[in-house]
Order: sequence, then structure tokens, then C-alpha cells
Amino acid sequence: MAVYQKSAVRAGASTMPQRYYASADIFARETERIFTKRWLCVGRAEQIPNAGDYFLAEMFGESLIIVRGTDGGVRAHFNVCRHRGTRMCEEQKGTFGGSIMCPYHAWTYGLDGALLAARNMQTVEGFDRSSYPLKQANLAQWEGFLFVNLAATPTPFEQVFAQVLRRWPQWTIGRLRAAKRIDYDLRSNWKLIFQNYSECYHCPLIHPALDRLSPSDSGRNDLSEGDFQGGFMTFREPGTHGSMTVSGHTARPPVGDVAADDIERVYYYTIFPTMLLSLHPDYVMVHYLTPLSHDRTLVSCEWLFDPETMARPEFDPSDAIEFWDMTNRQDWHVCELSQAGISSRAYTPGPYGNQEGLLESFDRNYLAAMGE
Repeated sequence: MAVYQKSAVRAGASTMPQRYYASADIFARETERIFTKRWLCVGRAEQIPNAGDYFLAEMFGESLIIVRGTDGGVRAHFNVCRHRGTRMCEEQKGTFGGSIMCPYHAWTYGLDGALLAARNMQTVEGFDRSSYPLKQANLAQWEGFLFVNLAATPTPFEQVFAQVLRRWPQWTIGRLRAAKRIDYDLRSNWKLIFQNYSECYHCPLIHPALDRLSPSDSGRNDLSEGDFQGGFMTFREPGTHGSMTVSGHTARPPVGDVAADDIERVYYYTIFPTMLLSLHPDYVMVHYLTPLSHDRTLVSCEWLFDPETMARPEFDPSDAIEFWDMTNRQDWHVCELSQAGISSRAYTPGPYGNQEGLLESFDRNYLAAMGE
């Protein structure tokens, strides 16, 4: 059974030095040591329901074609022709008509990546089509989410995610479906976004609407070390069908088998290094982070609901979407202010407070991942 505790910090704990937020060299090291070696969430399997459906995942100088094959399997092909290295696919999403063809010299691949045709190569001595399939990145699926790993031999997904593989079964996350996605382009380091998400010390000032619904000091954490961190916050008015919405309430039924204490809580978790997961009584929200540089991050926010609830004529997710779009923009603004301030010559590390215990833990895990 999970044990939830109030956040706390060790004596003398402080924020990290400026270079970790304002240095292009540090970002290059992060790319090498973290982003190209970890499992990164790129989307949902529901985005590609049929054979030939695909979308592109662009990250850290690489382009991956995430495609569903005729066998129903999902693969992550590097978007690189095996002939002369041309990037083959330009459209961000679509459906292949049974094959993937390079526009340069028409080398053609099956959805499974096998080379099917190579024009005029049949007369080249020793040429063997089977030796030139598309190269693939490692891919794993969990609760409907798709994860890729760019490393040649990564630590197995099941091993890395052992803590949470079966942690939240009552939300039936795998069967939920996306109702809305909003993309944000932030002038902020990715770590500031993670850290902002992990504390509500700022909530009464930055999020008065959120603070009216959920007390900023109600947070209790069950995961406070390593790649998975977070816990729950409670509603101010228990027993009133509370929800993080514009009104603070909802007529939607709970998702999956959510009941008992979970009806009165919202769970917030970070999944290092690029995913934020929020479990609400009536929906699930996920943020996907794509760090672009030391001071720029793309964030995509997606709202997931029960498909049976979505099929009802009266279904309207706008109350949750509007609430969190407002809250997100408040967060993004203060993250950008933090980035600007930390970049100043006047910045020096400052002390963490007890409501920022997860931030100190994040720093330790991050520095370990960087080999420091």
C-alpha cells in the first residue's frame, strides 16, 4: 500500500547553479546523457488506429516515423532512407498506402521497414535488398502511451517503469481517449517546467482559481525519489463531485473504477525526463515536453476522457480544458520569468522551502543522470 507523506527538504538545500538552466553546453550534455538514452513519451497509440497510419516524432535532431503495420504492431522507423540518407517523410501525420517511398530515388519500404524495391539496383553486383531495411528506434507501449528510446541497447522499458507499470489500474488509462490537445512554445528551460509542476508553494499567488478548489498545502507524496515523483492534493469541498474545472464541479462520472478516496483527490506525477501525468476523478491530463535548447521547450497538453462518456450527446470537456489552459499559461509565464531571472549575472542559488521537497529530489536525480 502506498504511503503518502508531506514534502520536506534537507537543511541547507538550495537551487542549482545558473549553468544548469542557462548553458548551451549543459543542454548538449543533457542530450547526450539523458534524452538520447531515456524512454521518452511521443504520443498515444490511438493516434494511429489503422494499418499505415503514422505521425512524426521530432526530437534532438532525429525524426522518427511512428507507424502501425499491417500486423497491427507499432514501429518507430528513423526517417532516413538507406540509399543516400534522404529524409523521406515530410508530412507530420497521415496514412501510407501500404509502403513508404523515398522521394529522391524511389527506394520503397514496407510498413515493417523491409526494403521492397530499389530502382536499377538489381544489376549492382552483391546488392541484397534484405541488407537495407529502415533502421528502427526502440519502442514500448504503456497504458496507451508510446515511448521511444534512441539508444542502441537501452535499459528495458519494463525495468525502468517497474514502479508504475501497474500502479494506477483504477483509471484504466489505456482505454481513455483524447478530447483536446494544445501546444505551447515556452522560452524556458525544461527543468523549470518540471520543478514548477512539482510544488504548489506558488499556487495562492499564481493560481488563485486553482487555490480556491484545492488547498496549496494539501499535497502528500508517495513517490519522492528517482524517475517517478509525486502524489495527491485534495479538494476543498469533499463530497460535492469536485473536479478541476471552471466551476469546480462536474456532471461527468468518474473514469474507469475510480472511487473512495480517489474521488476527493487529484494525483500529480512527473515521469523523468519529459512527461507530466495528472490523474483526476473524471479525466486524465498529460503534458509532453520536447526540450529544444537550454532556454526553449515545446509543451503539448492533452486531455483524456472515458470513451463512453465522450459518446454522450451532452459531453463537453471545455470546463476542464479552459481551466487548465488558463492555469498552464499562468505557469508558463512564471517559468519564463524564472528563466530570465536565472540568466542574470545577479542570480545565485537560493534556499528551498519545505513545500519544495520534490524539487530538491528532482535535482539529485537529474545530477545523477548527468553523472555528477
